[in-house]
Amino acid sequence: MQPVCVADYERLAEERVAPDVWCYFAGGAEDEVTLRANRGAFSRWQFRPRMLVDVAAVSTETEVLGTTVSMPLLVAPTALHGLLTPDGELAAARAAAGAGTLMCVSTITTRRHDEIAGAAPGAPRWQQVYILTDRGRTEAHLDEAAGCGYSAVVLTVDTPFWGRRERDLRLGFRIPPEVPLPYASNDESARAGGIAYVPVSASVSWRDVEWLAGRSGLPVVVKGLLTAEDAHLAVEHGAAAVVVSNHGGRQLDSAAASLDALPEVVGAVAGRVPVLLDGGVRRGSDVLKAVALGARAVLVGRPILYGLAAAGEDGARHVLELLQQETERGLALLGCTRPDDLTTAHVQRVVPYDSPA
Repeated sequence: MQPVCVADYERLAEERVAPDVWCYFAGGAEDEVTLRANRGAFSRWQFRPRMLVDVAAVSTETEVLGTTVSMPLLVAPTALHGLLTPDGELAAARAAAGAGTLMCVSTITTRRHDEIAGAAPGAPRWQQVYILTDRGRTEAHLDEAAGCGYSAVVLTVDTPFWGRRERDLRLGFRIPPEVPLPYASNDESARAGGIAYVPVSASVSWRDVEWLAGRSGLPVVVKGLLTAEDAHLAVEHGAAAVVVSNHGGRQLDSAAASLDALPEVVGAVAGRVPVLLDGGVRRGSDVLKAVALGARAVLVGRPILYGLAAAGEDGARHVLELLQQETERGLALLGCTRPDDLTTAHVQRVVPYDSPA
């Protein structure tokens, strides 16, 4: 049976991926409180649709940092695609290009940037960066991505240390020696430590946002913010955009759900730079709630991985098509013809039954 939603792809993916690999992609940190909270946050908002609006012509198209995309949904940077499908990031790049959207490529990619660029020529891409303890490797990574036409750098700031992911520990997740990691590390002997062997620097500071902008000559997107205080600092230090994110619940457990933190960050940024969001997006309705609350777009990670695991490039492309169709239908049913029509007037917080009127 053809999958009809992201949840169908998730079930198929889990069936087809070995448990000691699936744990890495599906799991979160410690008790996975934040992992669950990311999904639960969307259920705390309801729509306020408007009627008798002409929605004969609806478009999901929008613009993010000067790039026109088919919908307010980008492909988030996620690691190790090569564990899920032989083409790895090449399949994801072709799927994103086919769906008309932008792909963020992880530092922990299993394919080189020139390969990815060749797989989807002319398609928009951003480079996600972890600043490694060997900064020279990070600089080489920046240069290669810029030379391949990447148009922005995404600095992930919530990983001075890797979160404790207990599913990985229980099932013995490790990165096989035959899987290439061109930008993460040269230490092949440490792969039994799983993702924890990637040597991220614990000394990254706000000065590195400025350094990255100057070093790369590209806009820097700061990913991993959950507070107004850090949103202010990001803008002050030259961020071109910020991403409200808790790393998919994989770093600090009991951190706020991304959607819960979104209004605070949007208020702090006050329109100075675009605000994006990732974490828990599984439906077009989730995309619309985030946009109504002030996000320019969302990034999706796990849904793309589900598609890759279930059916390779075709699966990832179909996941994106399903999310775009849901977003388009939802816009029309809300009485909107484009994402920019959405405002906070289109959503309301759910009032618990035991709350006073």
